[in-house]
Amino acid sequence: MKINPLLLLCAVTMLAFSACAQESPADKDTADSAAEQTANGDNVAELSLEQKFSYVMGTNMARQMQSQNVEFDIDQFLEGFNAARSSEPLKYDESQARQISMDFQNQLRQRQIAAREKAASENKANGEAFLAANAKQDGVVTLPSGLQYKVIEEGTGPKPTAEDRVTVHYRGTLVDGTEFDSTYSRNQPATFPLNGVIPGWSEGVQLMAEGSKYEFYIPAKLGYGAGGTGKIGPNSTLIFEVELLKAKAVGSE
Repeated sequence: MKINPLLLLCAVTMLAFSACAQESPADKDTADSAAEQTANGDNVAELSLEQKFSYVMGTNMARQMQSQNVEFDIDQFLEGFNAARSSEPLKYDESQARQISMDFQNQLRQRQIAAREKAASENKANGEAFLAANAKQDGVVTLPSGLQYKVIEEGTGPKPTAEDRVTVHYRGTLVDGTEFDSTYSRNQPATFPLNGVIPGWSEGVQLMAEGSKYEFYIPAKLGYGAGGTGKIGPNSTLIFEVELLKAKAVGSE
């Protein structure tokens, strides 16, 4: 099997640009600061554009592999890269290389499944322990569904129905205190139909009068369940601080 070095370069370049595209402003500042100093003892200003680009590709490939928890042997990578670049005989023919790639993907998939199952089990146990202890706290009410809430401030306006649209400020955290979402940090309240959110939200917000501020403790079955979403892992219990600003019927002005 012969690997076209140009194809390899294109693949690596795509990884590099993909990672660069996801770079945050903070990462960029750090990178710019590092670029003004040195790279592996070299004066950055003396490196050619090709050398700089090669360095960027290397760092972004490493980050990409780390983000996917891929175990990577740099010596074997360089051996294969150099062999393909110089058209030397390769260790594996095309059929063998394809099978190795398939086996590796299957192994990686099994590891990810095992890690997810472990996280789901731990999150479930931690959530159940949290809710059991939280139910004994002053002011906490536990509903038949398993939803828990505490009134922080009681409003005097109307209460929404499941069919209404609500405008709220909220902050969501996991039981370990990790914040996964907040309208306060964006300084922008959210508006949505109450029947279009997770069950814990729909049930809980209907208890609130306009102007109220509650804290909800939502078991996984009333949240995102075993699937999780984004920063919320499988079987995660959620804590939401919710301020109901406005409630109105869908379609009303």
